[in-house]
Amino acid sequence: MVAGNLRFVGTALVCAVTLLLGQSALAAGGLTSALEQAWRLHPQAAALDARDAEAQAARDIAGGLTPEPGTISIGSRNDRWNRDRGEQEYEVELATPLWLAGQKAAREDAASSQIDEVAAKRAAVRWELAGELREAWWTLAAARNARALAARRAETARALESDVRRRYRAGDVSRIDGNLAQSEVLAGEAELIEAEANLLQAEQVLRTLTGGNAPVDTGEEALAQTAQRSADAAATHPLLVAAAAAARSARARTTVAAESRRAAPELALRVVRERGDFTEPYANSIGVRLKIPLSSGALVRRDTAAAQAEASQADAEMLRARTRVELETERAQRTLAAAGRQLAMAEERRVLAADNLRLAEKAFALGESDLSALLRIRATAFDAESFYDRQRVARAAAISRLQQALGVLP
Repeated sequence: MVAGNLRFVGTALVCAVTLLLGQSALAAGGLTSALEQAWRLHPQAAALDARDAEAQAARDIAGGLTPEPGTISIGSRNDRWNRDRGEQEYEVELATPLWLAGQKAAREDAASSQIDEVAAKRAAVRWELAGELREAWWTLAAARNARALAARRAETARALESDVRRRYRAGDVSRIDGNLAQSEVLAGEAELIEAEANLLQAEQVLRTLTGGNAPVDTGEEALAQTAQRSADAAATHPLLVAAAAAARSARARTTVAAESRRAAPELALRVVRERGDFTEPYANSIGVRLKIPLSSGALVRRDTAAAQAEASQADAEMLRARTRVELETERAQRTLAAAGRQLAMAEERRVLAADNLRLAEKAFALGESDLSALLRIRATAFDAESFYDRQRVARAAAISRLQQALGVLP
């Protein structure tokens, strides 16, 4: 009993350490480690492994000597229940189906296409997961910036309120200024509460994807060579590769349907051992049987039409995917260029607002300006700081969206 408890405790410790290591790797790593962690939890990961095993089995079947396993039949016949003269017959038959002309090659090609389709589908699903992860990643970064700015605003408002209270007691400022300072503190604290709630929601979204704690650092991605990636997107983009693989697999199934004009023929070897009565010795005989099913035009048309419908749909989806990739890439490039220009303007605005704030604080301390003017200038400075932080995150997010549109994984 003690040994069993020790084994249970040891297993629990191993599981706990593994979980902590996974969370630590996510917290310390970037988008790459986050994507790996999210892929382990993705519902389609295990399903795609099973689909791959199914495709491998289909290839093994297509590579066999016969389209289906052979059969063995055993029979016996006698006259024990009527004449009972010793008539006896034993029969053994071995039967195996045969490939139709062209059917084996068509099925081998279809199985290979199915394997390629599963591999391409896996890459496409990882690409889609990377898009979800990137959006959650930069939503978290924006929420963290908003929370930090709200905390800074609340701290500055509390410091100002303390200074105004001291000067009010000394008779340097009016009660109106005291009320304005206290209102600024309440507004800052309310904004901080809202920012913390938004941050918690962003962390939970990322944790749902990865199963681990939020990362410590949300650094931006390195931008790939856009021109080269745009030229190679048609050949390397996971979405386009998956669409092309699905179209090839559908056309291969169309060929299989065309080559399967009838059910598989069957070749049988028949061995019979028999006697007429008790006085006769057993005699053996061997026979061969060939079963050729007749073709049904309606069945062939049904299967061929169904396969052709899948192929036509796959071709249409491939064209649609190519258009989608082209439009998303163009939009992402324009968004990144606009984000870069806005970030530069936000930096200039932030510098000007910070300089005005320093001058306003100095004027208020010297009694040359009232509190309402200082609060207006301070609000403008915080807005400029907030806009700069948002644009900095927006540019990093635009880089990730361009990477996503080009089919580049983290």
